[in-house]
Amino acid sequence: MSCNSIPWDAEQTHSSLVTYLIEETYELLEAIETSDFDSVEEELGDVLLQVLFHSQIASESKSGFDIQDVAKRLREKLESRHPHVFGDVIAEKASDVAKNWEQIKATEKGRTSPTEGVPFAQPALSLAAKLVHRATRFGMEGDDTPAPMSESEFGVALFELAKSAAQLGIDPEAALRKRAREYARELDSREVE
Repeated sequence: MSCNSIPWDAEQTHSSLVTYLIEETYELLEAIETSDFDSVEEELGDVLLQVLFHSQIASESKSGFDIQDVAKRLREKLESRHPHVFGDVIAEKASDVAKNWEQIKATEKGRTSPTEGVPFAQPALSLAAKLVHRATRFGMEGDDTPAPMSESEFGVALFELAKSAAQLGIDPEAALRKRAREYARELDSREVE
């Protein structure tokens, strides 16, 4: 079915649908976090609908790709990045798989910086964690051992920081995003070890 056959659908663009994609993704996340598996099934369908909708818009535009092209590209990516499944590479541990994935991805994309390919529009805490993860993978982050802390204790500490920021009139998201961008610039200015 063409998007043009339904008036509301015909007016949509990739950009106009971003809000719905984000909303559906958060609804799926909430269903997973609350172990509401009936809702997980429903929300997966809603996320898939977004993929289908974007693919249909693309097929009717200059982009020219469709859902078949999306599926083909995904299959090629999975085969390329899983040589331990589709090739002769041996990966005995999950960490080996992750390391191979990152190396293959960096080679495919021609990445020379830990910040290349990091989606800077993601929430600030996720962005900061991703940047540190990438820096570590590129050998740019020390192996400092922090004081032991449980997930619950860490959550409390983060919440208290957010609470303190609110009391000081500081937007914690904006503050962390600013620091994450500064950190990214620091990484980009350093030599890869």
